[in-house]
Amino acid sequence: MVTPVPSAPRPAAPQRAEPGPRPDGPPVPAPDPYRVYLDSLASAESRRTMAGCLDRIARLLSGRPEASGAGAPWHLLRYEHTARIRALLLESGRSPASVNKHLVALRRVLREAWRLGLMSAEDYQRAADLPAVEHTRLPVGGHVPPEVVGAVLAACQADDSPAGRRDAAVVAVLYSTGCRRAEVAALTLADYDAAARSLRVRGKRNKERLVYLTGQAVGLLERWLAVRGPAAGALFCPISRAGRLRTRDGAPAAMSGQAVADILTRRLAQAGAARRTPHDFRRTFIGELLDAGVDLATAQALAGHASPATTARYDRRPEHRRREAVDRLTLPEPRPL
Repeated sequence: MVTPVPSAPRPAAPQRAEPGPRPDGPPVPAPDPYRVYLDSLASAESRRTMAGCLDRIARLLSGRPEASGAGAPWHLLRYEHTARIRALLLESGRSPASVNKHLVALRRVLREAWRLGLMSAEDYQRAADLPAVEHTRLPVGGHVPPEVVGAVLAACQADDSPAGRRDAAVVAVLYSTGCRRAEVAALTLADYDAAARSLRVRGKRNKERLVYLTGQAVGLLERWLAVRGPAAGALFCPISRAGRLRTRDGAPAAMSGQAVADILTRRLAQAGAARRTPHDFRRTFIGELLDAGVDLATAQALAGHASPATTARYDRRPEHRRREAVDRLTLPEPRPL
């Protein structure tokens, strides 16, 4: 457990703002860096992810399994505390990428504490001066063979309910666009342009891009839209056990990214295929583009990567060349001297 945070700040650090009366109403709550940071994030999925990171750090700080980052004294953290948090995250067996994600959340909540006037600039800079964990890893996930995709689509089409049509369209969009699961969940009907066979996608940091559907994917999406109807709202919506489309304020309700993953898990099981994730479909999409000779810049734009270096990590061609190089070797036949 981390050494407990002192109950009072150092003299150099400003005191936490206390609730005070408004001139014309009830007391104003004390500012909470945790809430301010989470409110600054663009997507609900990002807020859930980073809230989980901060809650785990709060449990490390307090030693209480039920602790939450909300209301925690982030402004009292000093370098000795944050350095210990980094060490404990490493000792916990988390991957370097996971540790770095926690450190990003920690640095950001400290910055909000400084912005709110709860800690001095010097204390913030010292506490946030944590190096990222250096690492090199292969992209997570694996290739999804075409026969597996075909088996999943067959499982969906064997289900003549609205859910079967929706799920076939979801799988087709995942495979032909490489979108992240949260991006698929956030699509609306207005994002679909049938004439251009395109979808307007809002990615990380609220960046928009256009992705394009194959002719077969358009056909499956149109079959789903015939059931969904022309009402504005989410492109893909939850469906009740009775086969009714769930709505909110009269429009089809949005699904979560986890719901997209659950659809894929369920249909893969029905097809008798091994478990795959939406990210496996994304990795397959990028790899297939690069294998087909699409240039790196175009693949980067379609995938929505901020850096071409990220896209290059999905390039399977160097792997193929290395395998071909090894295939030139011949293992000698067993033969006594």
